Amino acid sequence: MSEEVNTVDYSSWSTSDLISRVTELENRLKEQTASYTAGAVAPTSTAPTAPAPSFGDNHTSSLPYKRPKALSKPFDPSKYSTRLIALKFAYLGQAYNGYEHHANNSTPLPTIEEELWKALVKTKLIFPPIKTPLESVDGSPKNTDRMPGLHSGGDRNWRREEAEVNWEGCEYSKCGRTDKGVSAFGQVVGIRVRSNRRARSASILAAGAEGEATSHTQLTSAEQKSLIEKSVEQIHSQSMDHEPPFDPIVDELPYIQLLNRVLPPDIRVLAWCPNPPSDFSARFSCKERRYKYFFTNPCFTPVPGPIGLYPTVKQSNSVSGSGRNLQNREGWLDIEAMREGCKKLVGLHDFRNFCKIDASKQITNFQRRVFHADIEEISPLALPSFLQNSSLLPPGASDTNPAWPKIYAFVVHGSAFLWHQVRSLAAILFLIGQGLEPPSLITELLDIEKTPTKPKYEMATDAPLVLWDCIFPAEGEIEDSTDRETGYQDALQWIYVGEKGGVECGSVKAKGKWGRGGIMDDLWEVWRNRKMDELVAGQLLDVVAGQGNRKLGDAVGEDEVGVGGKGYRSPNARVFDGGNVPRLKGNYIPVLKKERMEPIEVINARYAAKKGWDPAAPRATRDDDANE
Repeated sequence: MSEEVNTVDYSSWSTSDLISRVTELENRLKEQTASYTAGAVAPTSTAPTAPAPSFGDNHTSSLPYKRPKALSKPFDPSKYSTRLIALKFAYLGQAYNGYEHHANNSTPLPTIEEELWKALVKTKLIFPPIKTPLESVDGSPKNTDRMPGLHSGGDRNWRREEAEVNWEGCEYSKCGRTDKGVSAFGQVVGIRVRSNRRARSASILAAGAEGEATSHTQLTSAEQKSLIEKSVEQIHSQSMDHEPPFDPIVDELPYIQLLNRVLPPDIRVLAWCPNPPSDFSARFSCKERRYKYFFTNPCFTPVPGPIGLYPTVKQSNSVSGSGRNLQNREGWLDIEAMREGCKKLVGLHDFRNFCKIDASKQITNFQRRVFHADIEEISPLALPSFLQNSSLLPPGASDTNPAWPKIYAFVVHGSAFLWHQVRSLAAILFLIGQGLEPPSLITELLDIEKTPTKPKYEMATDAPLVLWDCIFPAEGEIEDSTDRETGYQDALQWIYVGEKGGVECGSVKAKGKWGRGGIMDDLWEVWRNRKMDELVAGQLLDVVAGQGNRKLGDAVGEDEVGVGGKGYRSPNARVFDGGNVPRLKGNYIPVLKKERMEPIEVINARYAAKKGWDPAAPRATRDDDANE
């Protein structure tokens, strides 16, 4: 056959002849493969066998023949087409060092981005060029000539110090960069991945069509190009007659299930978008981000009886007119005061006093648009029963005005957010809720002329914060954040797990949303494991609260005299910051009387001088990015 290939001039063949020739060669190859497989069968029992090895005078054994394990065939990504999609996924952030992976910055915990990259490589959805050798789980040697994902062993035991995450050629973009410990339920990335649509076999014949065109030397280059395009189009149309139609949703790879099989249980893909715009960027196409910061009320253990009461700060408005109490109980938050503070956040403001300054970005514009801010009730708290005792409730609680323990969330929607902006806002709202600061503090901090530098207060903890959703509006609805006053509606076509195009067909396990192997089973396991810890700890609280001769609501004993006096709250004031226990702050210092940071211009200039940057030269900034 090799002689025939060397003597035949295919450049003179027509398109139909080329197709016939390729079909003939494919059939011949199939016959040769079948004959080779039949000839490779193991010898029959009539063939002589090797003598059994001896293991001593009294022991002989025959070792059974074991066929050597066949090497896995390398995966050829060139046989498949690719497509740009968007992925929406969720993760619980406490076990991770934030979302973003930094190649030159080793972290004690893995990052979400690192786990996502490994899952995409292992499922052979992306094929970035390898830069650092990886070692597969089956112990195969490192090979710098192979790409990650081509070895058969997988990546479960990849060594983190060797796995260099890179997104080259993937058109990768990410929406939010959550910090260490922060969770997300609506994180979005854009990425080009392998498709189930195989590359057209007729494209192999394109070279033949080109040869046919170039054989006509009398044609101009433009005419030859036109002839090539017509030949390729004809070949494609003929080949498509023999191929079933491809539905870009139903016939596509089950991206959700493929990734969820190899991702850690606290990271789950929820949906995919099959048709984002051609210029889609998860970072720049997102025009609204929504966060929720969860907390309980009471926020820490209340002190029973009158000894647990303390006076709140004098409010800027008429307290008697607003119906707000002049006293509060330790551990309880004034939700209405926090809601009053939230109203002051809505609009276009300079939030330099509500963020952490990152001089490396050289940000000069701190104006951000907040579309919505409120304190929303989530659900009644599955509480230990001792908290229902009337001696632990805040002032004003009654049958007509109950104050049962509940879960709340500080909900904020905005065009973009500064570094640690949401956690800084939550910290100030908690001070207002405890009665340590008035709601008017927010107005004071937003007034840059009156408060040009940020007071050094501590931001709220990371665990209760969730990037709730990312919104991608239609192109015709997008407005500048300085003009837009209301939020957006998401315009991307999301296919959620369990829907048409979000279900894996032909598989017993991991079919969709419900049932055995579904995503709800996975998340139930994670939830119930943590719920049992909560339940047992709550029972322990009830047991201890009910022990002893004196019960809740009884007169104060000698051992607790003075607990609620002046010395109890000052100099040992307890301040809630979103964590599991309050912080002891000593004599509480109001925020506006705290030590101030340097002006932003001074911080940026000092960093630029340290890096040798020219202050007059324009530098790229990330003013419109989001980072929590």
